Amino acid sequence: MHFLIIGAGIGGLTAAIALRRQGHTVQVYEAAPMLREVGAGVVLGLNAMRALHDLGLHETIRAAGSPITELHLVDQQGRQLNHTDTRPFSHRLGFENLGIHRAALQQALLRQLPSHCLTLACPFERFEVLTTGEVRAHFADGSQAVGHALLGADGIRSRVRRQLLPGTEPRYAGYTCWRAVVDATALRLPTGHAYETWGRTGRFGYVPLAHGQTYWFACINSAQPRNPRFQHFRAADLRRHFADFHAPVPQLLALTRDDQLLWNDITDLKPITHFAYGPVLLLGDAAHATTPNLGQGAGQAVEDAAILANCLANQADIREAFQTFEARRHARTTRIVRLSWQLGRVAQLESPTLVRLRNTIMRYVPASINQQQMAFLFEEGY
Repeated sequence: MHFLIIGAGIGGLTAAIALRRQGHTVQVYEAAPMLREVGAGVVLGLNAMRALHDLGLHETIRAAGSPITELHLVDQQGRQLNHTDTRPFSHRLGFENLGIHRAALQQALLRQLPSHCLTLACPFERFEVLTTGEVRAHFADGSQAVGHALLGADGIRSRVRRQLLPGTEPRYAGYTCWRAVVDATALRLPTGHAYETWGRTGRFGYVPLAHGQTYWFACINSAQPRNPRFQHFRAADLRRHFADFHAPVPQLLALTRDDQLLWNDITDLKPITHFAYGPVLLLGDAAHATTPNLGQGAGQAVEDAAILANCLANQADIREAFQTFEARRHARTTRIVRLSWQLGRVAQLESPTLVRLRNTIMRYVPASINQQQMAFLFEEGY
């Protein structure tokens, strides 16, 4: 079969590789004129690494990242609120969480896809289903392409989804976020340990990557998206805002240049009812964009690709395979979107009374609750 894939993000590229390895042909269409090495860090959970293994991509991706074995949640003074050791899951499943630069992940995927399968500078406009059952895609330059099926992997602002569901728009979470990747070799941060700090005036987290690099993120509440107050924030402003946070937060910010900063409001997609529409399928952020609080955005796109490949391997009819994909993915992705949204609201509390209450509760969360959540994220993907 021939697949048209709209979007060359993590989901689109991974799906393209998976389908080619099954003997299908693919053409990926990307609106951007070039795939630049931009972006900050990303965490691929054990579930995503297992999916990459099923697609024959595990070793390639693993070599470009750094394993994450322990997750620490602390307060503004650095006192522990919660701790999760993921090594028991790694020992049981055979995979590790991975911190990786998004650009390194993108490049590793691109190396697995022949260049003739990727068309750049080709913004998608609309599709139509032909009487033959095939799909024709129309692009901004007037060109067209026909395939047996079309995958909408064009992100949270998906034009494919907007054609299918005109009322769906990204949902603002109420906070904004800065990210950067810095060389933190001099700080000698513990290998394999990811930290997140829930403070009174914001949230800060960091994840070790490969080659001494560290990915950090900083979230601050904002009553409105694209807040003019934050549009001109620079590294010095963040240093002032997080000056009273525990080490190494100020030190990481001191290593950050203005040109390394990425700034985005945090948004997600309120869960939609369907992913499959005849020969058209939504996947990745186009189907179930989530806030980053569970570290599952990229991982769920990878899972999508692996499960789509599995569905197509077991069902010859594309439409039936797409329906099976939806049945297998909808409940899980919906739960992740909702859990991540709720966790973000708790993490961004500012009331001193509620912050004290939250922190007290987090200190006494039983280890069994942590294990249950990790089991859902890591073991229930298939």
